[in-house]
Amino acid sequence: MPITDTIADMLTRIRNANQAQHKEVEVPQSRVKLEIAKILKEEGYIRSYTSIKKDSQDVIKIELKYDSSKKGVISVIRRISKPALRRYVKKDKIPKVLNGLGLAILSTSKGIVSDRKARELCVGGELICTVY
Repeated sequence: MPITDTIADMLTRIRNANQAQHKEVEVPQSRVKLEIAKILKEEGYIRSYTSIKKDSQDVIKIELKYDSSKKGVISVIRRISKPALRRYVKKDKIPKVLNGLGLAILSTSKGIVSDRKARELCVGGELICTVY
């Protein structure tokens, strides 16, 4: 059965691997997923990510990050805009996740960016997910 929401699948794989305390997780590759992984790396939520060529489909190997007590750095990762119900925000209505301690990822006309970068660029867009 084909997956209709591939971004939600990626977030679920990360959430499940994080709860099971796996060191890494593999997700099928796409341009959007690479950009999301890049933002998660830049903001310090994952240790690293690499693109791996495989026979059937390329994958992204995401190395998860844990603190000294073996608790995942990502406590909540949630899909906001879904294929059945898209959620768009204007530049002045971009939410602050946990009063700025969390992260929102948006798809804008300037590409896929974090909430801080979107405010800096003065652009709104589709609210993909929140992480904290």
